[in-house]
Amino acid sequence: MRPMPPPDLRPRLRAALDPAPRPEPGPGDRLAAVLVPLVRRGEVRAVFTRRTEHLPRHAGEISFPGGLVDDADPDLATTALRELEEELGVPPERVEVLGALPPVHTTVSGILVVPFVGMVGRGPAFVPSEEEIAEVLEFPLAALAAAEAEVVWPVDDHVYRGFAYEMPGATIWGLTARVLHELLEIVRREAPWAIPS
Repeated sequence: MRPMPPPDLRPRLRAALDPAPRPEPGPGDRLAAVLVPLVRRGEVRAVFTRRTEHLPRHAGEISFPGGLVDDADPDLATTALRELEEELGVPPERVEVLGALPPVHTTVSGILVVPFVGMVGRGPAFVPSEEEIAEVLEFPLAALAAAEAEVVWPVDDHVYRGFAYEMPGATIWGLTARVLHELLEIVRREAPWAIPS
């Protein structure tokens, strides 16, 4: 007898995420949106990008696809999907947007980031932008949950206190780690079968 496939994670995430976020940026803040792409390859995996070394901001760091809101974007989900297509070549019709996580503020650059979670359907492989993306990385949610640690690190002229994930060939920290932690907390609460310990 073939084993039963795991339950579908999408309904649990959709019920727990914000379907229509309306963030309120502070004075001088700029709005941005990122997409946490999820793919199912046997188990559910999160997709990350390693930014190229010559970018003016966050060069070489591990991140989710995203960027600042464009005046032509009708809403924040459109921003996240547009950036996903620009960075990884994934058209919006291949993505089921499940909702948004709580906004995250970057105190250094004054950007309020709204993270969306989306399930990427089957189709062509990711086609990363040569200008922006050095590498595409995928890690199972279970492996990310097992690697989660709270750290205190000296970074340049300040101290980073927060979550970090030491994964094969990559260290996930900073804003990306904060977003990932929020997602994993929802999965732990609503769909623990997806990240068995």
